[in-house]
Amino acid sequence: MREKKILVTGGAGYIGSHMVKALLEQEYKVVIFDNLFRGYQEVVDVLQKKFGTKNLSFYQGDLRNYADISQVFKKEQIYGVMHFAALCLVSESMEEPEKYFENNVLGTLNLLRAMAQFSVGKLIFSSTCAVYGESQYLPVDEKHPLNPANPYGESKLMAEREIYWFGQLKDLKYVILRYFNVTGASSGGLIGDSKKPSQLLVQNAVRGALNIEPFRLTCPRVDTADGTPIRDYLNVEDLADAHLKALNYLIKGGKSDIFNLGTGQGNSVLEIVSSVQKMIEVKFPVSRGKARRGEYAEIYANIGKAKKALKWKPEKTISDSILSLVKWYKNKPDGWSY
Repeated sequence: MREKKILVTGGAGYIGSHMVKALLEQEYKVVIFDNLFRGYQEVVDVLQKKFGTKNLSFYQGDLRNYADISQVFKKEQIYGVMHFAALCLVSESMEEPEKYFENNVLGTLNLLRAMAQFSVGKLIFSSTCAVYGESQYLPVDEKHPLNPANPYGESKLMAEREIYWFGQLKDLKYVILRYFNVTGASSGGLIGDSKKPSQLLVQNAVRGALNIEPFRLTCPRVDTADGTPIRDYLNVEDLADAHLKALNYLIKGGKSDIFNLGTGQGNSVLEIVSSVQKMIEVKFPVSRGKARRGEYAEIYANIGKAKKALKWKPEKTISDSILSLVKWYKNKPDGWSY
């Protein structure tokens, strides 16, 4: 059993919970910190039942309150931090930008303050391709200009700059992972996405195919071949693996850096819908709902830097992600219950 204890902020949410599972499978001890605003107590209970409370502890608290997070560092011998806790809905950020700057920017600052106070010097940060905005060239690499098109992307970029300066001034080593669209569930069906409603395309298409809820296109009409946005869809377990490799990179003395994570190719919204219909063999109706604001036409990742430095590459296909979601939603059509 490894003695290294990893704090996972937002560990009761979709991506964070998959990260917790991956860490536990690698025999790390894990501490989850989550305010349960969009995370779920049930996922914590499921993971504690599987891996044991000695290996996984949970603190409910809010990063906007410095006292909440500092108490965790006082009580636990934290070796490193994986920071997922954030609001992440583009359309919501266009309507309530103040929520995103308070939660994502202030929350990150309080985490960094606590890490500095308690001399915890390793951070993996969950960032986003939204920091780039509309792509000026494709595929997008880490040198692409930073021009967020919505407050969500801006708040993540501001958090990145906070991390950079703590790295310069407070002996912090970090890896910032800018990832593209995340999809899928755990391959065994243990955990998955429970957002209600989900903002994630593949999840919603699978739910439509399984007749859990009607499927509606909420993307704007854009200048692509079929008029729908093109995105890079990365499996959540591949994403967790990249975080493990980033942690190992820091443990081995790697320098602070930024990496894109994706598959390296894009699919349009209608291509994804067609793939779901073919795989599940259900032709569900596709109607248009209210178009989300703050979206843009096309973006997908250049992942060459992550492949080289982190020795990482995605292993799962979009078909793997669809099948994992079918398994998850058949097991938990309503998601986590509490």
